[in-house]
Amino acid sequence: MASIMTNASALTALQSLSATQKNLDTTQARISTGYRVSQASDNAAYWSIATTMRSDNQAMSTVSDALGLGASKVDTAYTGMNSAIDTINQIKTKLVASYGQTDADKAKTQTEIAALQKQLKAYADGATFSGTNMLSVDSGTATAAADVKIVSAFNRDASGSSSISTIDVNVESTKLYEAGTTAGTAKGILDADRLGSTGAITTTTQAPTAGAASAAGDTYSVATLKVYDSTTGKGFSDTQIADQMKVVDAALKDMTNAATTLGAAKSSIDLQKTFTQSLMDSIDRGVGQLVDADMNKESTRLQALQVQQQLGVQALSIANGSSQSILSLFR
Repeated sequence: MASIMTNASALTALQSLSATQKNLDTTQARISTGYRVSQASDNAAYWSIATTMRSDNQAMSTVSDALGLGASKVDTAYTGMNSAIDTINQIKTKLVASYGQTDADKAKTQTEIAALQKQLKAYADGATFSGTNMLSVDSGTATAAADVKIVSAFNRDASGSSSISTIDVNVESTKLYEAGTTAGTAKGILDADRLGSTGAITTTTQAPTAGAASAAGDTYSVATLKVYDSTTGKGFSDTQIADQMKVVDAALKDMTNAATTLGAAKSSIDLQKTFTQSLMDSIDRGVGQLVDADMNKESTRLQALQVQQQLGVQALSIANGSSQSILSLFR
């Protein structure tokens, strides 16, 4: 029916053109942003999941940085420990060489041992990275801690609660020197007094007398052991040197265990860092599958919608022209 009040054909053509324009706007937005879900109104569930996972990925990126920092701290301590082990082996060699020497020769050997002892302290003090030192410790400071904690993971459980995991390195087992003087504070591997005959740490300390036989309670530490006493001008006896050898062996065993602890921590950090990076990549892929636009599909869709838009404009023009034909009936 031809009507001058209502042009049904034009209304239909206009509705079709409006729908095409809406779809065209959506497709153009997807192509320009690269996302098919770029805001909550596109798909609330997918947008929420993607937003949460992106946030978690940023947290894991920070964890990855923390693991890198932790690896550097542990690697620095491990390097210092290895250097100290090499040096204490040299001290052991000097002790062996001093066995049976004259006092004059022991005095020369003592000069070499003293230089090596200073080097040990230098290694321990220098093994610092970003303010953390696991070899030279002062437990009396406010910031001292029994463990060095390295952030290793950001976790989220099924309920949505998040937590942080750490890799802990026990400083008590790695410290070579302890500057703390608080009662009950254990000394480090190299400055702890050890009973020569057993190599065990003892609380009963007694300075040995140069040139004398080992007495009950005589204690030595790697940091202070000597084969010659410049004060008395006497060398230590072969028995005393043998006791000091036991002390060095005991310290060397502890240092080897400490190096093993540091090496295991470094290995754990490296594995966790690799896993964290793989997990971040996996999350990126998962989020992409949820919200990324298929550019091939959207490009094809854009071309089709542009054709539909052109046809819609022509259809609307034809529909509007039908009203003009009614006027011709009255001419």
